[in-house]
Amino acid sequence: MEFLLGIDIGTYSSKGALVRKTGEVVAIRTVEHSLEIARPGWAEHDAETIWWHDFLEITQALLHTSGVRAEQIAGIGLSAISPAILPVDREGRPLRKAILYGIDTRATREIAELQQIINRDLVHGQPVVRLSSQSASPKVLWIRRNEPEVWARTNLVLNGTGFLLYRLTGQATLDVYDAATFAPFVDYERCNWTPATEEHLAPIEKLPRLTWACDIAGRITAGTARLTGLAEGTPVITGTADAAAEAISAGLAHVGDLLVMYGSSTFFILRTAHFHAAPSFWSAPFLEKGTYVLTGGMSTSGSLTKWFRNHFALYEVEAERAGGENAYAALGRLAATSPLGANGIVVLPYFSGERTPLLDPHAKGVIFGLALNHTRADVYRAVLESIGFGIRHNLEQMKREGAEPRRVLAVGGGTLNPVLMQIVSDIAGIDQHIPEQQIGACYGDAFLAGVGVGLFSKVAEVARWVNTKQVVRPDASGHREYEGYYRIYRELYTATAPLMRSLGGLPRRA
Repeated sequence: MEFLLGIDIGTYSSKGALVRKTGEVVAIRTVEHSLEIARPGWAEHDAETIWWHDFLEITQALLHTSGVRAEQIAGIGLSAISPAILPVDREGRPLRKAILYGIDTRATREIAELQQIINRDLVHGQPVVRLSSQSASPKVLWIRRNEPEVWARTNLVLNGTGFLLYRLTGQATLDVYDAATFAPFVDYERCNWTPATEEHLAPIEKLPRLTWACDIAGRITAGTARLTGLAEGTPVITGTADAAAEAISAGLAHVGDLLVMYGSSTFFILRTAHFHAAPSFWSAPFLEKGTYVLTGGMSTSGSLTKWFRNHFALYEVEAERAGGENAYAALGRLAATSPLGANGIVVLPYFSGERTPLLDPHAKGVIFGLALNHTRADVYRAVLESIGFGIRHNLEQMKREGAEPRRVLAVGGGTLNPVLMQIVSDIAGIDQHIPEQQIGACYGDAFLAGVGVGLFSKVAEVARWVNTKQVVRPDASGHREYEGYYRIYRELYTATAPLMRSLGGLPRRA
């Protein structure tokens, strides 16, 4: 069996790839979908019409276009946005739409209450945990408290990867890396839930079994074989979060390697030599025993440029629809016409709160310094620079907390924007290594499936698949010129944070 199948569910699209065991991509399929924001601070996906629909369409399309027979697929790897909390009934049917990761900030009350419990009762003998909108446990508690009729019918609480796995194999598992979003209710050493889980979160029987990402969790059942076109009995690994799979696709293999994933949000994964407890970030085992990472994430980046495109780039969007230049490429050229510093505009990119290093769900977006002479080019460049400022803030805080990156690997849609890439390198003063293969997490999923079925002995062997296409290096003079703007960026949040909280408490008309 020569082929591996990897499928990833993202915020705005899903993607799958059929890959030879040598790393050669045979076929790729992408399906676009939407993000539902029913209320301010909410972000949801419909598991049936997005996750399962996309999996079926991608799988069937890959088999059809590639000519690969289902029996030739040695293993299947899955990944998805994380956390994404989905309660299902005894038949595996979703009971509500999935509550998504840190961009969904509804559970602020539950964050505060669980944090008090953690500080009082759960911190002894384990690293300090700071909950945020990226944490899974407050989202589970939110459902339990606010939707008791849903909770009463809940048989299992799954994530995106787990939902697909359950549909395909009938097994419910969660990989140890992804389970870190439930900290401190996870016993990493024993690969199990802690006794405190029952008292403060949920009955353990409602939660999936914990395994390592590359463990074979189950096999394609006869029923799903008929639905998907896959071969009955094909092994499926537990899989992992999209960011971890993307890190593997970029070649993250050594201590000191840092992934910067430019997606709807920006996510960071830094390989560390040991479990490194850092107050502003999230510590976790990685994808196999004895490996560890420090992770973090900004709430908005690609979603912020999408917001600008949808509301302030109608000309570019219409031109694209008429068969012209891609709207984002046109906006990139527009941003390049504005000088460094965007003619004096500084943006805070906290349009969905902020994750690391602020961990502030109340943070708001700010466009500061506007004057009548400013143009769309200035505002859009300031948006791109805000992403660079946020990345620099995270990297500086990592170093301050004792975890310094040695090599930066850049992946995701943002790497297609050369203006953004140069802005980030200039602001942060970093080299960014962009891999040759840019199809993303599904490529990493395929490799992890290869580990699971024994084609590779360990995750670090992914270096055999990955080559560097480009290194974006900082301009020294540009880095110096950004210093003043970065200082304003940092001070602007400090000055406005109390007002951000006050604004969030004001009444709003429906």
